[in-house]
Amino acid sequence: MFNEYPDILTPADVAKALGIGKNTAYKLIRERTIGSKRIGTKIIVPKVCLIDYIQSARYQVSKP
Repeated sequence: MFNEYPDILTPADVAKALGIGKNTAYKLIRERTIGSKRIGTKIIVPKVCLIDYIQSARYQVSKP
């Protein structure tokens, strides 16, 4: 899953991988929905955190 992406992603990479806008990617990161680390002013997202976010959808029950 996401084999074409590096192990460490930027918020722009996250947006591209999920097919969403950069603002939405930053919102998911800011709300800690997707795990990330801040190093100085740079935000990095381990690819495993993105995969965990996608796989977590399996455990949510959708309401009709």
